[in-house]
Amino acid sequence: MLEASNNNELPVVPGKRYFAIGEVSELCGVKPHVLRYWEQEFSQLKPVKRRGNRRYYQRHDVVLIREIRELLYEQGFTIGGARQRLEAEVKPQPAQSNKKHIIHEILEELEQIRAFLA
Repeated sequence: MLEASNNNELPVVPGKRYFAIGEVSELCGVKPHVLRYWEQEFSQLKPVKRRGNRRYYQRHDVVLIREIRELLYEQGFTIGGARQRLEAEVKPQPAQSNKKHIIHEILEELEQIRAFLA
């Protein structure tokens, strides 16, 4: 994936856990309305939504957005072509590994709920 070190014109991604849409916009050089549109077009891009439908992106989301930006703006892919390229990069996981992934996602969601309630 595209890291900040591979793309000199974009700022380094801070070591935070969550980023607001405005922060991601600045970090990736993309307007917020474009980020919302990309959420509809790329199934891999799913920020956490909290109170009032506020989006909170995680570090892996920021890296993915930078990769999408690279494919579209630098390499000249269409939305469909970029989507296919990203889907081709995702390798199918064995059933046991998939279960661990689901459990990990559930634990993350529970942590988010706990943090929200605190």
